[in-house]
Amino acid sequence: MSRWNSAKRLVLYGLAAGGVGTASVYMISNRRKHIAQDNPNVSAERLNQPLPTREEQLASLENDQFDVLVIGGGATGAGVALDTTSRGLKTALVEKFDFSSGTSSRSTKLIHGGVRYLQKAVFNLDLEQYRMVKEALAERANLLKIAPHLSYPLPIMLPIYKWWLVPYYWAGIKCYDLVAGKQTLKSSYLLSKSQALELFPMLKKDQLVNALVYYDGQHNDARMNIAIALTAARLGASIANHVEVTEILKSEDENGKLVCSGAKMKDRITGKEFEVKAKCVINATGPYTDLIRTKDDKTIPKICQPSSGVHVVLPDYYSPERMGLLDPSTSDGRVIFFLPWQKATLAGTTDRKCEVTDNPSPSEEEIAFILREIQKYLGPDVEVRRGDVLSAWSGIRPLVLDPNAKDTQSIARNHIIEVSGTNLITIAGGKWTTYRSMAEETVDKAIAVCNLKPKNGCVTKGLLLDGAAGWTPTMFIKLVQDFGLENEVAQHLADTYGDKAFKVAKMCSLTGKRWPVVGKRLHEEFPYLEAEVRYACREYARTAVDVIARRTRLSFLNVHACEESLPRIVEIMGEELGWNAAKKKEEIEHATVFLRKEMGLQLGKGLRDIPVNLSKGDIDKYMKKFRELDGDNKGYITVNDIRKHLKEEPDLYLRMTNRDHWP
Repeated sequence: MSRWNSAKRLVLYGLAAGGVGTASVYMISNRRKHIAQDNPNVSAERLNQPLPTREEQLASLENDQFDVLVIGGGATGAGVALDTTSRGLKTALVEKFDFSSGTSSRSTKLIHGGVRYLQKAVFNLDLEQYRMVKEALAERANLLKIAPHLSYPLPIMLPIYKWWLVPYYWAGIKCYDLVAGKQTLKSSYLLSKSQALELFPMLKKDQLVNALVYYDGQHNDARMNIAIALTAARLGASIANHVEVTEILKSEDENGKLVCSGAKMKDRITGKEFEVKAKCVINATGPYTDLIRTKDDKTIPKICQPSSGVHVVLPDYYSPERMGLLDPSTSDGRVIFFLPWQKATLAGTTDRKCEVTDNPSPSEEEIAFILREIQKYLGPDVEVRRGDVLSAWSGIRPLVLDPNAKDTQSIARNHIIEVSGTNLITIAGGKWTTYRSMAEETVDKAIAVCNLKPKNGCVTKGLLLDGAAGWTPTMFIKLVQDFGLENEVAQHLADTYGDKAFKVAKMCSLTGKRWPVVGKRLHEEFPYLEAEVRYACREYARTAVDVIARRTRLSFLNVHACEESLPRIVEIMGEELGWNAAKKKEEIEHATVFLRKEMGLQLGKGLRDIPVNLSKGDIDKYMKKFRELDGDNKGYITVNDIRKHLKEEPDLYLRMTNRDHWP
């Protein structure tokens, strides 16, 4: 019987690996026909092009002549590259670290117009702020349309604890809907106290009067950024991560003017240096804006004021699955969001001036501030514990500098486009939601300044991103049926890769179980698969941090689970990329430092000084038990250590897992 079951699994897997059903293929190809827009630059065939290898991309960068070189692989830089490529301009894009490695992967995960900016626009009669909100709301609607697998509307509750604030907040939220117009995701509404507590049972009941609910968008920011970059690559852009610009090249144009004509590069993976030649150079490096500008001209003043924003991740039981919370006025005037995200709870953010660094780190003070603020809105029976913080990170926002501003709260998240004396185009400021319109405006400026000859105008509004063409809300069912994946895993693959999820599923190995048939997890508590690591290498992941931080979100969701999964991730990447033992060790060490410094793993240890009185015999006994559990002498005990110990002692394991044996 066991042989028959194994045979059935092999047959099922073989059928699945052969391809998805005819209906699925027809659905995907049929939808791609409708996104060509009669434009050969964004035809269905080009959007379905296989990705060149990283080596092929590097060869193109070194040998080809480009119309545009984009420096920076965040949301804005990738958006610029997609815009120029879809206009028929030959485009190069380089990123010093990984696509979305900086600000774009460390956001609040919201696609929003900015409720508090609208408040400032109304009360200060600020037309610029109003226009920024209106533009962001239009871009919000577009982003949800072009990447439906990565984004969705999210209701956000605004609890009200004073009667006189009800009409004030109601008018403000309705104004937000009014500005959005036909692009409103869903209309806001007022809740009674009982209705609010029914939807958000963790909420503090005392003095609660009403609550308002409005809608914004939420997304997987890192994957969204990567999808933009991959779409540009499929349309013909030459893109490469882990490539650093070391010098801006200049030459004389036909009028004898000294202009930017490319850049010197260094591949941080191989160490190879080369040059990229281009008619136009665009600086889209976020917090590093001024660093690139000074490579062009050392005498220029700064235009960017970096601001640090810290977020923490808590277990899912801190918030409802589909309802966020907004605290509009914290103790120091900042706004705190409390949002469900990736089956966890995301809280943040802080806002303070900072210096640019490659390794932004959260501080214990900022984490404590966030926890204190969210405790004010939760019931007394919900204790916000420091030990519940699963991960914490800091992102650096590239705010446009206003010399008259006293603090970063008063700096608008709008953007500026600067043209230097040598025609270096710099796009600075802005926010995630408006990346596409910022890119369009930047490319329009570049075309005018550098005399570029595009084949068509901007077509990125409505242009579906990588994976969106064949995605449907029920596509995950086909993954379960065709491949024998777990429901949770299939849903994760569909919502991360869209119609490319079938390619990931084909790479899955057999589990050896009756169910699921395929799909070995990296960690049993998360739906991430070993196959995703292999697929990530084909999407240009070249370090372990690329995988744990951007290709999956494991380090952002739980640093401890990430640390436990790290050896297997490195082992798989080693198989894919040909790493030797020394390289594997180096990657584990580098990723561990990343988790400790940038994801908050080292914080919170030794915070409480609690006296413990133990005899020498007690100490010896507990040290002996600790060493038994810590078999590989790490100096600490993980969940896997405990599981292993329980399995080695069957009687103890039975007592722990069988309720009949419990006292």
